[in-house]
Amino acid sequence: MRVLMFGRGAIATIYGHAFHAAGHDVEFYVRPGRADEYGDEVRMDLIDGRHRPFGRRVRESFRTPLRESVTPEDRFELIVLSVAHHRLAEAAAFLAPRVGDASVLVFGNVWEEPLDAVAPLPAEQVVFGFPQAGGGFGNDGVLHGALFRSVIIGTDSASPTPRELAVRTAFREAGLAVRDEKDMRGWLWLHFISDAGMFAQGLRSGSLANMIGDRRAFRDAFLGTRELLPVLEARGVDLRQHRSALLPYRLPRLVATMSAWATAQFPIARVSLAAHTDPDATEPRAVLEDTLREARRLHIPTPRLEP
Repeated sequence: MRVLMFGRGAIATIYGHAFHAAGHDVEFYVRPGRADEYGDEVRMDLIDGRHRPFGRRVRESFRTPLRESVTPEDRFELIVLSVAHHRLAEAAAFLAPRVGDASVLVFGNVWEEPLDAVAPLPAEQVVFGFPQAGGGFGNDGVLHGALFRSVIIGTDSASPTPRELAVRTAFREAGLAVRDEKDMRGWLWLHFISDAGMFAQGLRSGSLANMIGDRRAFRDAFLGTRELLPVLEARGVDLRQHRSALLPYRLPRLVATMSAWATAQFPIARVSLAAHTDPDATEPRAVLEDTLREARRLHIPTPRLEP
């Protein structure tokens, strides 16, 4: 499959590497002028959890073919759009006249109605999913990250569409399990408020990295997210469809203890947090601001998240 990763951030690079290793033809779109800045190779220090419970450490260099333009004539079959949620509208507007017949996998946080968030992309070409990976680039330029064994793909109907099936196949060929999510809209919004709880606590702790091994910090993050569950209900989300995902907010102390222990003991559990040392990064701030704005609009109090 001919695959375009939109951007060369941590998520795009980790999954682009997995697709490339599976034999797919992978390129990366970057803004004009960035190709020379980035170079065509990334050094990776990755905990690969696809085949072992606690992951296998992979240190290698990965060639990342970069391009600074995209046209329908490029005939990509899959475009993976993984950008910060506050840049999603801009990216969708850029891609809309350039996608051709490619399927577009929207692969990250969404806080609006999902199809509205990526308008004017053709709705029939869009698939929603979510990565199970994380990390970031260190000051040495090395990508430190973790790749878990599965990804989440939204399937709103009883029978997946041909595009959803093609996306599933690409991930499975890359050695990744696919978890179907029937209520992708609700799942995306639940993940968004989960991030809001974590980012609010990250500000109090000094960074997400400082939360590693800190039971109380995890507990307070989960309690912060629990305050936001009424926001989802007010937006029409049926929380009964997400019982397993709600466990940290139903049993915050127990899950906080487990999370603190796991992040202290296992590199695969802590590497994503360890990469986030800046509490004032743009995306965490935008997630918090947008979440609080919606809670206030709906007149739902969120004292744990208020600045």
